[in-house]
Amino acid sequence: MHIQEKLMLDRAGLLQHGPCNIVIFGDSISHGAFNGYVDQQSVYWNLLKQKLHAVRDYMPINMICAAVGGATAGELLSGLEERVLSHKPDLVIVCFGLNDINGTLEDYTGALRQIFQKCLAAGCDVVFMTPNMLNTYVAEDTPVQHKPYAEKTAQMQNSGRMDKYIYAAVELAERMGVPVCDCYSKWKELSKTQDTTLLLSNRVNHPIEEMHNLFADALFDWIMQEK
Repeated sequence: MHIQEKLMLDRAGLLQHGPCNIVIFGDSISHGAFNGYVDQQSVYWNLLKQKLHAVRDYMPINMICAAVGGATAGELLSGLEERVLSHKPDLVIVCFGLNDINGTLEDYTGALRQIFQKCLAAGCDVVFMTPNMLNTYVAEDTPVQHKPYAEKTAQMQNSGRMDKYIYAAVELAERMGVPVCDCYSKWKELSKTQDTTLLLSNRVNHPIEEMHNLFADALFDWIMQEK
């Protein structure tokens, strides 16, 4: 049963199939990290839950955060069964990339391939949500402790390294038949008219609260349009 069908179940369906379980599998963005604090009320998946309930308040929705700040896809791969699949998810939202760019492209896409394979084999819906852009320069108000890394991430964004990793992940997902919710492209489009570094709360890689709406809106549109 696909996620949209599950959301639309009536009482008889709810009795038979139970509530909707959505598992979020990713890094600090999905963990709810901002600038030195974690806020799981403002994070995109909580906003998504509110949006879904606004149109379908009958179905209980369990948002299960299996994300870990600072993690790569490879680091969390070994715990996929316990962290994700044990919850018998109706949908798994996969979002990695911001930390993976510090490693090899092969490690990143290899780990994603196994995550996608195992989720598909478990029979649940899975969607790959691309992350936001990194900073493009070291802003004056970048926290002192982050400035050395901000120099590195700006270079990776401006050199095209981040593009290369995300585009390779998108290509992999499409080859495997995994839907893509491409928020990275939305950030790239924004960068043509806005200073996207100022849309990062820590001026490196954590979006400000308002930008979590971009993720939530994109996921909501994908879920509600999915057949």
